[in-house]
Amino acid sequence: MIDTLSPGLYIVATPIGNLGDLSPRAAHILGHVAAIAVEDTRVTAGLLRHIGAKRPMIAYHDHNADRVRPGLVARLGNEAIALVSDAGTPLISDPGYKLVRDARAAGHAVVTIPGPCAAIAALTLAGLPTDRFLFAGFLPAKAGAKASAIAELATIRTTLVLYESGPRLAATLAALVDGLGDREAAVTREITKKFEEAVTGTLSALAARYAEAPPKGEIVVVVAPPGEAAPASAEDADTALAEALTRLPAAKAAGEVARRLGLDRKALYTRALAMKDAG
Repeated sequence: MIDTLSPGLYIVATPIGNLGDLSPRAAHILGHVAAIAVEDTRVTAGLLRHIGAKRPMIAYHDHNADRVRPGLVARLGNEAIALVSDAGTPLISDPGYKLVRDARAAGHAVVTIPGPCAAIAALTLAGLPTDRFLFAGFLPAKAGAKASAIAELATIRTTLVLYESGPRLAATLAALVDGLGDREAAVTREITKKFEEAVTGTLSALAARYAEAPPKGEIVVVVAPPGEAAPASAEDADTALAEALTRLPAAKAAGEVARRLGLDRKALYTRALAMKDAG
């Protein structure tokens, strides 16, 4: 590898538990940049000791990002600066995207060094559908705001991935039961570490399991998509047709409702004509 790095921002994924997961490319970048923007200097210092490197570190986190970011961007024209989070891939549930946005707007190179990500690792452990998924990060802590956020997720027909802390896990699982129904789910923790586990079951069973014994550490919850929706009724079809006929001719109204409700277009067209005649 080339020892001298071109100026720009290097987004470096770091281990989420097992230091052996740091890629050779990531180690090389971290050992040769001019400085590293970090969430917690103590955490990254441990990683640097692991690879035998010493580099200047700049604290960059939620509380100082707006103040520190302009200085970092100004340096990118002449220096290689790395961005890391405490664990995993930067920009996932942290303020890094603003640095990427401003760096690119200033005309600086932005390079990604991919690697560990807790959300993706949890999906591989959960044994739930992975063809489509939504990462929802941390839900709000307050009950009302959490319920509202879950209500929005309830309409999405895909696997859900959420982050949570151990002490809040049982309450969040119970709130998910209330808002989503009792879906299949997995609680993953200690990912890549010695005691890595993925506990699967219904949301209600998992909520009961962890109510009395909250786990330690950071948690990733993976929730299965909802089951197949019940077939639309004749009443549903009539309601949808009546609304569509206020905007569209019968043929187009029937086609729109057929696509939306998964019903037969010809039968809907016949019904639409009858509704127009009756009206």
